[in-house]
Amino acid sequence: IGAAVAYALGAPPLGVFSCLICGIIGSNTIAMDGAVAVLKVGEPVGAMVAALVGAEVSKVVNNRTPVNIIVIPTATILAGGLVGIYIAPVIAEFMQSLGMLVNSATMLHPFWMGVAVACIMGILLTLPISSAAIAISLSLGGLAAGAATIGCSAHMIGFAVASFRDNGWGGLISQGLGTSMIQVPNVLRKPVIALPAILTSIVLGPVATVGVQLQNNSVGAGMGTSGLVGQLMAIETMGADHTVLILATTMVLPAIVAFAISEFMRKKGYIKPGDMKL
Repeated sequence: IGAAVAYALGAPPLGVFSCLICGIIGSNTIAMDGAVAVLKVGEPVGAMVAALVGAEVSKVVNNRTPVNIIVIPTATILAGGLVGIYIAPVIAEFMQSLGMLVNSATMLHPFWMGVAVACIMGILLTLPISSAAIAISLSLGGLAAGAATIGCSAHMIGFAVASFRDNGWGGLISQGLGTSMIQVPNVLRKPVIALPAILTSIVLGPVATVGVQLQNNSVGAGMGTSGLVGQLMAIETMGADHTVLILATTMVLPAIVAFAISEFMRKKGYIKPGDMKL
């Protein structure tokens, strides 16, 4: 993540490699257990923020002195590392709060649980936050996992079909089977483009929990249609005889609803050509 962020921001080569360290520090991947360093799953948001700062610093100090090979790595790692050290605990606490929010939503009536869980998990999937990690850490299962699946699928399929006019078949596949996270820069520029996906998750959440009673396990709950993991895990949970129902609920319906909403928003001028261009 650190190297990818730095490369995308146009950091010099030494800055890109140095941001690898920034990403490790920011994600809090390495924790100390006494005198022993322990590797654990890190937070991608912390890695991104630390790498962002490190990359910008590397661009500022690049070619300012004849000893780039010393100055750039030192300045980059110091700046990004310090940000990472102080932001990693905050990010970890934020993730725990999100987990508690999702967990609270699972206690609601099935209808409202479908709305809340689908909406929250869908948004988390699109943001640079691990929805899959949250689903696994909470051990989501049954109807709650089904709601999470439809929410995540609604975002991936939703962004894919809503942006089809801008990105064509390549964008449809990369978002529908890859990740809707690649739309984050566009969402930051114009948040309203996320509405088709969000509204689709809200509409279809109760359909999953009350209508078809979609179920899944914790592994597939936060994956959406990425590699069809969510669908495969749902089939494993509910049985192969529910395959058509699962595919229709998590792929066909989100495509229809999201496309209808996005076309309405385009006609009203809320979404303009190029707004969702990758």
